[in-house]
Amino acid sequence: MDQGTRDELLGRLTEAVGSVTVAHPTRVAIDGPPAAGKTTLADELADVLRKQGRDVIRATIDDFLFPRAQRYPRGEYSAEGCYFDTHDYSALNRVLLDPLGPGGDRRFQHAVYDRTADTALSQPVRTAPADAVLVFDGVFLMRPELIDRWELRIFVSTALDKTVDRAVIRERRVSSPAEVERRWRERYIPSQQLYFATVRPTDHVDIIVHNDEPQQPAWEIQTH
Repeated sequence: MDQGTRDELLGRLTEAVGSVTVAHPTRVAIDGPPAAGKTTLADELADVLRKQGRDVIRATIDDFLFPRAQRYPRGEYSAEGCYFDTHDYSALNRVLLDPLGPGGDRRFQHAVYDRTADTALSQPVRTAPADAVLVFDGVFLMRPELIDRWELRIFVSTALDKTVDRAVIRERRVSSPAEVERRWRERYIPSQQLYFATVRPTDHVDIIVHNDEPQQPAWEIQTH
């Protein structure tokens, strides 16, 4: 395991992206629990890649949710509902991951759902250059529905109790601490435990980023 500064981590991840040699866009997954730091890391990596001249497509699982009425058949705090009923993987594959993959036409949409308005989106179709990089963050990205869609797999690991503390701070303007803690402890954390028991995601990734201390991260490169 290596440890260093944030910039050193980003340099290592950028090297890993650059080492991918495919004839279609490089699809990078940044997986991990809610509030682990996935979105921040994905945004930082995208910025570094753009500064190097790469064409970056930045997308997130939050833009591939089912409408709210479909997401909670098992109840708002159900861990099984979080894992099984939340995300539209078929749409994600159809409009984004498969078009950018081998044999795809590179014509993609980066979102199908507006979470704020709880409505479907009809995004314009764009065409990616062959050397583009998709930087995609979200939960459950090593599921069977998605596992073979990535050229580079990164997992952001953080102690689950620490994600609760971060979430309380992050969501303080929209939810009370008690509401956030209940959602994390009854829905999100148990859904991650279900994911780990079912899929063992860290067995399948290329790089694990230990993000308990974001400014002093550690990382390990895995060979398969």
